[in-house]
Amino acid sequence: MNILVLSDQVSAALWEHFEKSRLDRVDLILACGDLPAEYLSFLATFFHGPVLYIRGNHDDSYEDHPPEGCICIEDDIYVYRGIRILGLGGSLRYKPGRNQYTEREMNRRVRRLWLKLHRNKGFDILMTHAPAYGIGDGEGAVHTGFLTFLRLLEKYSPRFFVHGHMHLNYGGSARRLSRYQNTVVVNAFEKFVIEYE
Repeated sequence: MNILVLSDQVSAALWEHFEKSRLDRVDLILACGDLPAEYLSFLATFFHGPVLYIRGNHDDSYEDHPPEGCICIEDDIYVYRGIRILGLGGSLRYKPGRNQYTEREMNRRVRRLWLKLHRNKGFDILMTHAPAYGIGDGEGAVHTGFLTFLRLLEKYSPRFFVHGHMHLNYGGSARRLSRYQNTVVVNAFEKFVIEYE
């Protein structure tokens, strides 16, 4: 299965220079936040599978104008062809905003998911906006990752951890691919395709 992951920056190849054939071999789209609702709605119009999304720290407008034809999986586990995807949007709080959380608030969100995690026997893909603490995150409150995500990776050992927030064109510690224990970590900046066998 080919999964197209997106985050933070609109891809010209999927927007201004769009060709429907670019989506022919894609089975699922995961949008990891900070993308215009119109962009995701546009992709959903031409795509034959589900477009799943979570909110980034700049997606306050989604409350009033969510992406049409897409599925929000905030604080939920979505199962597609047997793949369990857990969605947790937002970033570490650095100023007032709807989609920003303290470490304690993010931990509380995860604790509320205990029944869904139990029923689904964990998850295969962790999909977040912010990175995990110490895994490709940055310095300062704006780009620091969550310890809560690190604990999720250690406890459930998913196949993939897909996140946004860390722009690859910023330089620094941001990397497209890395690994944490048994989990492949993917920075979804702009666009990237992962193969899930």
